[in-house]
Amino acid sequence: MERVVLGKTGLEVNRLGFGGIPIQRVTEKQAVEVVLHAIENGMDFIDTSRAYTTSERRIGKALQKTDKRVVLASKSHGRTSDTILRDLETSLRELNRDYIDLYQAHFVADEQVYTQVISSGGALEGLHKAREEGLIGHMGITSHSLDLLDRILDDGLFETIMVCFSLLEPTAREKIIPKAIEKNVGIIAMKPFSGGVIENASLALKYVLSQPGVVVIAGVEQVELFDENWAIFRGSWELNDAEKAEIKEIQSSYEKNFCHRCDYCQPCTENIAIQQILGIRSMVRRMGTRILVEGYQAKAIEKARNCTECGECMTRCPYELPIPDLIKENLEWVDEQLKAL
Repeated sequence: MERVVLGKTGLEVNRLGFGGIPIQRVTEKQAVEVVLHAIENGMDFIDTSRAYTTSERRIGKALQKTDKRVVLASKSHGRTSDTILRDLETSLRELNRDYIDLYQAHFVADEQVYTQVISSGGALEGLHKAREEGLIGHMGITSHSLDLLDRILDDGLFETIMVCFSLLEPTAREKIIPKAIEKNVGIIAMKPFSGGVIENASLALKYVLSQPGVVVIAGVEQVELFDENWAIFRGSWELNDAEKAEIKEIQSSYEKNFCHRCDYCQPCTENIAIQQILGIRSMVRRMGTRILVEGYQAKAIEKARNCTECGECMTRCPYELPIPDLIKENLEWVDEQLKAL
């Protein structure tokens, strides 16, 4: 099994890690079972977040049942020192740990949020305090914006980055990943299945694992799914001609309806969180239908109903997506799900 060192952290792990989102969707018994099964079979990097409801607690319960060493990473949406330290305290309690290997500033969407995170009294200051107190080992940051990650790498304030990387979102391979490797910053590749859009696990994992130097986190909630992914990881990652052709076909079929989360379409005149609405189906697949009626996704859905179809977003989208049409289609899909609740 191929291993990688997460940049300057010095943490060495297998290149396929465990993503903590899907275990929210199943019972606690099932969640603990799949996490424990993954660890016992050799997976030694687990990523979760304060935002993932029951995920930390369930991972903590699984870790109590094994003495195998696991590199543990979690995240917080806290933007100030105080809020991220409060989240860290909760993470430690839920995970039943007195130390977390890597704690990350979660979903830093734009320059404004990043400035808050790194300013005096910001989340980065809290992470430094936590490390000085021996509560965490290393500091990371996650973002869906490649432009922002480029700036983050230039600043050199974090030891790891988490970046979207898949056969539908390959752009990180061109600049962000090489730059991070050059600067010895650890790279965690999230969403290898593009939020569940890519159904062929073999194609998806072979594609991302063929990129050296990254840890790939794949979320699963069933033992059988873990076993399938782990077998792919332990096999050959070489793509044959038929697989390469299938990848091109998938890329072509999603060319005009897959949101790359770049946010170039913003600002919206109605303050609609466009990328959230265009990605709502994959969010439901990963986190369950409860997000349709509670939390920030539910608020985003209601705001999206105010779309005037002005088309300004389309003039800014580099992928020429028919954004108003996609918003309308996704809202119709949401309404169908709500009827079934």
